[in-house]
Amino acid sequence: MLNRRAALMLFSGSIVAPKMAFAAQPLEIMWEDLIPPGLPYPEIIGEGEMDEASDMWNPIYDANGEKMNEELNGAYVKLPGFIIPFDTSSEGVTNFMLVPYVGACIHTPPPPANQLVMVDTVKPWPGDELWDPVWVIGTMSTKLQSTTIAEVGYSMVADEIEVYEW
Repeated sequence: MLNRRAALMLFSGSIVAPKMAFAAQPLEIMWEDLIPPGLPYPEIIGEGEMDEASDMWNPIYDANGEKMNEELNGAYVKLPGFIIPFDTSSEGVTNFMLVPYVGACIHTPPPPANQLVMVDTVKPWPGDELWDPVWVIGTMSTKLQSTTIAEVGYSMVADEIEVYEW
């Protein structure tokens, strides 16, 4: 027979355990998920312009390049990618662009807006790990914005960043 204390502990554990079991798990997505369902990948339709100051070519994409997957607006997600740093300190990077492949926006023309994510994080990512692929976990929003490098279609507040394991 259970005494009062044991019964109370058993009861309180049954209330807390389900909440822990249902803690927010991020939706693991890939870059193709950023394009709205049924829409083809954006195509370069114009010559674009040469940014002589940064020695970069900025292509012109069709209208599909600025269409976002609105189902991801406000979603808690986990997305892999590579870091293009913006705000860097001795502690690491706190603001960066997440890109789908290494060298995007630096050594190659920038991808379309719906293939770029601006990320803010409270906990800096170490500067000595910038070339490593990462998983970024956080809340995503659809928000077209311009940067000095490219038009960006998504933003994310990162709760966690971790090395991507192959």
